[in-house]
Amino acid sequence: MSILDQRRLIKSIHPFDLLEEKDIDNLMGKIDIAYYTKDTLLLSKTLPSIAFYIIIKGSVTEYIDDEIHNVYSSGDSFDADALIYNKTEGRFVVEEDLICYEIKKEDFLLLLEDKRVQSYFLSDFVSRHQNLKHYDSQSELTPFLMARVTDIYIHKACLVDQNDSILESLRKQNKLKAKVILVKKDDEYEIVTDTNLKQKVLLAGLDVNEKISKISSPGIISIDINDFLFNALLLMTQNEIKRVVVTDEEKIVGVLEQLDLLSYFANHSHLIAVQLEKAESIDDLKDIQSDLGNLVTILKTKGVKTRYITKLVSTLNIKIYKKLFSMSVPKELEDKCCLVVLGSEGRGEQIIKTDQDNALIIKDGVDEQLFKEPMLKLNSYLIELGFPKCTGDVMISNEFWRRNVEGYKSLIKSLANSMDEDKLQTLSIILDAQAAAGNKELLDDVMNFLHTNFHSRDDVLAHMSKAVLNFETPLSMFSSFVTDKQHNNKLDIKKGGIFALVHGVRTLSLQYQVNETNTVERIKELNNKGVIDKNFATELIESFDTLSAVRLHAQSADKDENFVNPANLEKNQRDLLKDSFKIVNKFKKFMSFHFHLNMVV
Repeated sequence: MSILDQRRLIKSIHPFDLLEEKDIDNLMGKIDIAYYTKDTLLLSKTLPSIAFYIIIKGSVTEYIDDEIHNVYSSGDSFDADALIYNKTEGRFVVEEDLICYEIKKEDFLLLLEDKRVQSYFLSDFVSRHQNLKHYDSQSELTPFLMARVTDIYIHKACLVDQNDSILESLRKQNKLKAKVILVKKDDEYEIVTDTNLKQKVLLAGLDVNEKISKISSPGIISIDINDFLFNALLLMTQNEIKRVVVTDEEKIVGVLEQLDLLSYFANHSHLIAVQLEKAESIDDLKDIQSDLGNLVTILKTKGVKTRYITKLVSTLNIKIYKKLFSMSVPKELEDKCCLVVLGSEGRGEQIIKTDQDNALIIKDGVDEQLFKEPMLKLNSYLIELGFPKCTGDVMISNEFWRRNVEGYKSLIKSLANSMDEDKLQTLSIILDAQAAAGNKELLDDVMNFLHTNFHSRDDVLAHMSKAVLNFETPLSMFSSFVTDKQHNNKLDIKKGGIFALVHGVRTLSLQYQVNETNTVERIKELNNKGVIDKNFATELIESFDTLSAVRLHAQSADKDENFVNPANLEKNQRDLLKDSFKIVNKFKKFMSFHFHLNMVV
């Protein structure tokens, strides 16, 4: 390995990448290259650590109480704690002939004088996990400066003639839901804003039958639709204006508002909310779907935590459901039913659309057949918008998931006395229910009944919680990833990690009557109730966030819904994933002990 390659390797390891160039130069002069044969003991309780090791080739196994705790391979490093605290609980043994860099103890301790290096090595699991995630997010480029006017929502232009009356112009503006009025005056355009109307009509007492040109202001500023958004922001800032007119080959095509532009640079969500509010047809909603995808990309590249992205996207998806509900259900029936979303949608954890999970609760005494056609219509709308059919048919188009309050209560009663796996899965689906539209009180009635009926039913809960052990965590006893050759050496991140956390937390929430549906919020409530301590709760949240982020990254890359190839991840991402899987295993042990799963058959 050349000196340049050595330098690149050192700089690729966090937190050494934070060092100044002169500090890297100084460090390179103090690093030694060492070779150790298989079975060499590097450090233990009785053998003090003499160096910080960075593996070039080979592997080292860490044992604690004769059990394998970790395996370190190329690019990994160890053991800072032994150098800092002058002790270790483990034995570090060379598993495969080892070639490594060594930073002598005294030189490593000098590095800790740098506060950034110190804060990383002295942090606990949670802080180190968050540090790595922050580092990972900073490594991605943000494409904001490359965004163009075509990428943003443009308001319709209300164009009127100079001889039109103020009243006629206002009626046209209202019909188009436009923000301003553009007045054609000879060969130029002038503008009428809310300020013009207030000062020149309301306060001046001008007759609304007067010509609109009497209150228009000259000097509109325009931008081409293919120009950069950043230039639009500059125009508004330089001219102290709140909007610019958008043109395409010198023809006016719309108006770009400052509020929308600033929202785009902030999180892009305000635009979608505006579009949803104005949507009047299924075609309008189709246009919004691509914007939702852009929103996810924007927030992801800005390093926003995945759980916050899911909350925002879920909120916007609920707005879509509400809009479709109003398009499908007759007005007189809207308060006689409650449309609910289930599964990841109900938990507010779906980003990339997988499949629909929804149901309808109908008020007792109302004819259920009245809702058949509206729900079939709503279901077809969802499919048209890109919400795939549920393979398990958990949809409003299925009569099983359209029933009145008493019908759901009867279903829950049968589930409360069952140990059948399929029936318990149905219970899990209902537990994630969230009201999307209609009469929310109907859902509240059903959920209160559910929690009451499962109080002290530890036998059913134990059988329900057993599902957390259905899938192996894809991490071997040597702390290496276990991949599936049938899926091109990828691992299933949903079955291997996310499911255990989601389902285990859901079951605990039922036991302790936690009403939240979101996994993170459930964890917080379980901590508040003393079921899990604060540190473990934080570990679970960080791990869930990492697993969700890695899954999102994989979905964005190749749309392979749940499968991730660890080889395609950066080293720090692999480290985060391994740490998260270790917490999943810790949680499985907690669940096994809590529900005595070794006794459940």
